[in-house]
Amino acid sequence: MNVPEKLADKLAARLPLLGDRVDRSPVVAVVRLHGVITPTPQPLGRGAINLNAIEPALAKAFAHDRLQAVALAINSPGGSPTQSALVGERIRELAAKKKVPVLAFCEDVAASGGYWLACAADEIYAHRTSMVGSIGVITAGFGLTGLLERFGVERRVYTAGEHKHRLDPFSPVKDEDIAWLKGLQGELHTEFTDWVKQRRGDKLADNPELFTGEVWTGAKALELGLVDGLGSLREVVAKKFPGAEIAVAEARKPLLARLGIAGGSSVFGGAGEKVLAAIEAVEQRATWSRFGL
Repeated sequence: MNVPEKLADKLAARLPLLGDRVDRSPVVAVVRLHGVITPTPQPLGRGAINLNAIEPALAKAFAHDRLQAVALAINSPGGSPTQSALVGERIRELAAKKKVPVLAFCEDVAASGGYWLACAADEIYAHRTSMVGSIGVITAGFGLTGLLERFGVERRVYTAGEHKHRLDPFSPVKDEDIAWLKGLQGELHTEFTDWVKQRRGDKLADNPELFTGEVWTGAKALELGLVDGLGSLREVVAKKFPGAEIAVAEARKPLLARLGIAGGSSVFGGAGEKVLAAIEAVEQRATWSRFGL
């Protein structure tokens, strides 16, 4: 056997050992939950959180064969309570199936539905300056009574069912409709508080302000038991899982987004679609602005 052949045999003998060493490195998979929680795609290409959009990333994160934990990087001012619940429940289903811990990391804001998502984790961390909490329910809209008349437009609405025309922005507000809305909000608020109590348990401080919709910095949230500690994702993961590889699991973006074209309907759609996209963009901007972002 010549010298090159000997070197090749030695290298081949070592390769399996090197491969095994790499393969055994534990993985902490990261799922980014960034954006407003909404069942519809975000206008202008911004991120949206809903079960349909997040499911591929969650499936990818929990599928790692060397998985040691899953980390949720959350930056959300909230949104749809139903989508918040669906995503949170899916996270718990996958965590139970894989038997791995889930850690949530609040970035700029994890408020309202964003905090609902954080409670799907076994442990919650925040930066000292993060905005956390807002455990409440809000409904916002516009009152456009009299606007159509100014332009000579007559609105015509026909219904079958006496309650099919509640809270129409072009009609005067009715006390009975407000009472119905507040009753619905109360039910959703109860669902939210029950979820937080179920997930946080005895960690929560005995404070009457916890479920009033108030929001706190990460430092104050730690005192109230809303989070378990302060620190960034990489900092905490490095301490809890030494030597673990951080792998970001992201869903495949739509074709238009991959081509750098944001909000396909606003670019190629008609005037009506552009107006709707603009209104949605204003509403999403308002959701973030409630937290100064």
